[in-house]
Amino acid sequence: MQRSTADTRDYRTSQLGVLESESIHIIREVAAEFERPVLLFSGGKDSIVMLRLAEKAFWPAPIPFPVMHVDTGHNFPEVIEYRDRRVAELGVRLVVASVQESIDKGRVVEETGRRASRNRLQTTTLLDAIEEHRFDAAFGGARRDEEKARAKERVVSFRDDFGQWDPKNQRPELWSLYNTRIRQGEHVRVFPLSNWTELDIWDYLRLEGLEIPSIYFAHTRTVFERDGMLLADSPYSNRGDDEPAFEAMVRYRTVGDMSCTGAVESTATGLDEVIAEIAATRVTERGQTRADDRTSEAAMEDRKREGYF
Repeated sequence: MQRSTADTRDYRTSQLGVLESESIHIIREVAAEFERPVLLFSGGKDSIVMLRLAEKAFWPAPIPFPVMHVDTGHNFPEVIEYRDRRVAELGVRLVVASVQESIDKGRVVEETGRRASRNRLQTTTLLDAIEEHRFDAAFGGARRDEEKARAKERVVSFRDDFGQWDPKNQRPELWSLYNTRIRQGEHVRVFPLSNWTELDIWDYLRLEGLEIPSIYFAHTRTVFERDGMLLADSPYSNRGDDEPAFEAMVRYRTVGDMSCTGAVESTATGLDEVIAEIAATRVTERGQTRADDRTSEAAMEDRKREGYF
């Protein structure tokens, strides 16, 4: 049968299709090679995309591993509500690792002062949870455009039995071949979104029609300015008398603690408007919105050596 010359269908794979296929391959490979993987899920946009990719990777079967949230206790309520509802919809098991419990047990000491944050305390809580549940692979949502140390970690980031990362021990990755060999007590962090950018994430959210927490869209919130950033006026922010609160139309580019995650002034109330803003910005997500991540690349690498995300 002769093919019609009027057939103009395009069989080429889109950029998002290539990224999706690569990420799904990584998730399936890790699920096949490791005994007890877990997906780190915060309710933020990157972990929402990862959860969607995991759902697609095993459909129509359920996701064969749990999701874990390292809960600092200082999260935005809208994000926690979304987290609980989303995991219930998918029927996956949620493991909550509590920073407050780590503080109560004396595992970590809470910071004090105006700029106190629980962000660094998450490392101990995460490592304790990995040891308790004997997880040997943890999926993380890090992207290639976040910070330069990501290039050294590659897709599969090896962690020793102390949870530490040493770039000298990082395995080579040839094409899509990943070295997944570990000994008892060791684990790996796996980054299926290693070749994605923030704009790719937003484009994929629009393509898939995925719901995200409402704080990602413009809304009126009481905030105050600190170090050029707009922080939410909350019980966790330690606002000083010289930091007056005021109402502003803002949205968030990332999800983190209320004490250290900055909002950006915006009127973007829908995905199309948000994507247009991201496409035009020249400031990185972390540089603009994470007070505790405004540090040098060398300092970020040191934090990873300590077991940080």
